[in-house]
Amino acid sequence: MPEMLSLSNDPILFIAVMLAKILAVFVVLLLIVAYATYAERKIIGHMQTRLGPTMTGPLGLLQPIADGLKLFFKEDIIPAQASKVAFILAPMMILVPAFITVAVVPFGGDVVIGGYTVPLQIADLDVGILFILAMEGLGVYGIVLAGWASNNKYSLLGGIRSAAQVISYELAAGLSIVAVFMLAETLSLRGIVEAQSGSMFNWFVFSQPLAFCVFFITSVAEINRVPFDLPEAETELVSGFCTEYSSMKYALFFMAEYANMVVVAAVISTLFLGGPAGPFPGVINLLLKIFFFMFVLIWMRATFPRVRYDQLMFMGWKVFLPLALLNIVITGAVIVL
Repeated sequence: MPEMLSLSNDPILFIAVMLAKILAVFVVLLLIVAYATYAERKIIGHMQTRLGPTMTGPLGLLQPIADGLKLFFKEDIIPAQASKVAFILAPMMILVPAFITVAVVPFGGDVVIGGYTVPLQIADLDVGILFILAMEGLGVYGIVLAGWASNNKYSLLGGIRSAAQVISYELAAGLSIVAVFMLAETLSLRGIVEAQSGSMFNWFVFSQPLAFCVFFITSVAEINRVPFDLPEAETELVSGFCTEYSSMKYALFFMAEYANMVVVAAVISTLFLGGPAGPFPGVINLLLKIFFFMFVLIWMRATFPRVRYDQLMFMGWKVFLPLALLNIVITGAVIVL
């Protein structure tokens, strides 16, 4: 059997392969983000006995492209009293961390191309999950900055709500997956996937159901999806932190929301459902799991009402945080005994 070559021995080829992987992931992520809007309108439409988009292209499939063109050509308005530099930077500060986070998600095992072993992952960090938590926390700075820079009381309230929400729920989210680290004995996402290999029943969703539930719910709160969309809350804050935004700046907020949905679905699939493990090729398995969780997030939007803010804080600090700590204690006791 011929010896496999390492890309690290050829710097130029290594850079070319890395750029190809980055481009492929970026294009796929953009397509998923674009058509997630179409899927959400279609799914919620049928749940409410409507049809959703039907007129733009066959079955309305060109609707996301039409929406993107409309936003691109709309007038870009910056309020006279806004802090202009911060106002412009805020949408990018939300979108960029969401796209960077995908770099550490393993999309499959290694493939051999031209005698070279190519891992289906952009970067395998030893602390990959900490990198993800850091990037998810970084996105809230863009929301807070948008709320403050708009010089609008509704926007400011939305930014403050988002900051408080992330502080409350990111702590519980981080603690909930400590039990996964204890079982996998690594913080690398590739290592966590390998710890779940062999059988579907090795997936951590079966050995850590409480961690799975807590992490899923707190992740929904972190990305401001229904029923935890308090930073936007149209009935109270008009459109929250993005009230004053229009044109492509508003589109960047829109893209960031769906990109965060993809990231959360990919991370949950990796931590609890074996990542690319399954009956099909690795990338297909992971995409199917991502689409399933995105469907659940859309389903939740069509089903649940928005919670009150005091209920949001109560659940974060008095329900999910104690449950996450309790799960760590139980997991530790099971490992020792």
